Amino acid sequence: MMEEFPEYDIITEEIVDADVLVDFARKVEERGYVVVHLTFTPNEDIAAIRVWKTTYLLSRTTNHQSRLVHAENVSIAPRWTELPHGKPYTCTFYFEALPKDVIMFDMAEVIPQPGGFLYRNIARNKSDVYTIQD
Repeated sequence: MMEEFPEYDIITEEIVDADVLVDFARKVEERGYVVVHLTFTPNEDIAAIRVWKTTYLLSRTTNHQSRLVHAENVSIAPRWTELPHGKPYTCTFYFEALPKDVIMFDMAEVIPQPGGFLYRNIARNKSDVYTIQD
C-alpha cells in the first residue's frame, strides 16, 4: 500500500475523542450545517481516498459557496485513508449552511489535479442531510 503513495501518510484507522464528537454534533444542530454521506465501493483503481479542504457546496443559481467544515471517516489531503477492497465505504462531510433560497447545488472538490469529488444537481431537501451513492 505504501508503495502506491510513497510521498503521503496512509491512515488505516482514525482515533477521535468522544467528547469532541459530542461537541461537534451539538454544533451541527445549532449552526444548521449541511451533511453529506457519501457511499461508494472501491475497485482496483481506487485503493485510498482523501478530501481536500477546498471542497464546497456550490449553488446552481447563485455564486454562493458553502465551505467544508469537517469530514469523518476520510483523511484531509495530503494524508490518505486506505479503503477495504470491494466493500462499500461511507464517509461524511459537514458544510456551512446554505442560504434558504438555494434549491439545487453541486458538491465539488476544487483541486489542482484531476480526480476530485464532483456530484452535480443535488436537489435541496428540508433536512439538509443527503446520501450519495457512487
